[in-house]
Amino acid sequence: MSATPMPALGPARDARLAASLSRRRKWFDRVVKVLCTGATMIGLALLASILFTLIWRGFGALGLHVFTDITRPPGSHGGLLNAIVGSQVQTLIGTAIGTPVGLMVGTYLAEYARDSALGNAVRFVSDVLLSAPSILIGLFVYTILVAPFGGFSGIAGCVALAVIVVPIVVRTTEDMLRLIPISLREAAVALGAPKWRVIVFICYRAARDGIATGVLLAVARVAGETAPLLFTSLGNLNWSVRLTQPMASLPVTIYQYAGSAFEDWVDLAWAGALLITAGVLALNIVARVALRPRA
Repeated sequence: MSATPMPALGPARDARLAASLSRRRKWFDRVVKVLCTGATMIGLALLASILFTLIWRGFGALGLHVFTDITRPPGSHGGLLNAIVGSQVQTLIGTAIGTPVGLMVGTYLAEYARDSALGNAVRFVSDVLLSAPSILIGLFVYTILVAPFGGFSGIAGCVALAVIVVPIVVRTTEDMLRLIPISLREAAVALGAPKWRVIVFICYRAARDGIATGVLLAVARVAGETAPLLFTSLGNLNWSVRLTQPMASLPVTIYQYAGSAFEDWVDLAWAGALLITAGVLALNIVARVALRPRA
């Protein structure tokens, strides 16, 4: 028994159906566009409100004494020189420790252990460390470097920041090296170059901008970290650049001064927050410019 064929739609019915579908698509498109625009405006308004408040409160507290004087007791018109220098020292040393480690691990994952069980395990641990709360890293470093030696120190703060830097550089390095075409490696090998030369002189040069961008983003991340430094370098109201002693830092100073009952300390907290924001913004701009493809 043969199946009865379905009657074909007439021209009028086809036109009505097409018009109905067109109106539905246009209505749905307008709704989605309005929702997306509204969400964007809300996000921009919140960001503008934060920046406006930060500039309004922080710029008014800025002065030459902020950069030339150390933190002092309330009412003494102190500055943030020791905190600025302490943050720079710990950030630079932490980046110098974490960047080579992250670079080597990322190279191993991209070049030597693409689909191996060990490579997958290392990649999983790196991803977990990347998303781990920074306070846990501070507690870990406190357990291994602060408690056994009986005191807080700048070197403990540097190590805590280095642990945060490592997974960021690992992820960026692996991703950038994986973007390099296999044909480029094969051409170098065909010319007789050993694998380490291919990686150093071919792959690293091709991925240089992306890796540098990852390092800059890692610096921007650790520059504003507070929790790890509370458990490691702790902070210091006096001038000290000795890594074996507690060391001041901008994030910790802001944390301590922001909740103070003294108006001059609160003003210094706003000034420090503005300095950190400006520094992180500058690093992100540099990273964006470095990531921009070259003509």
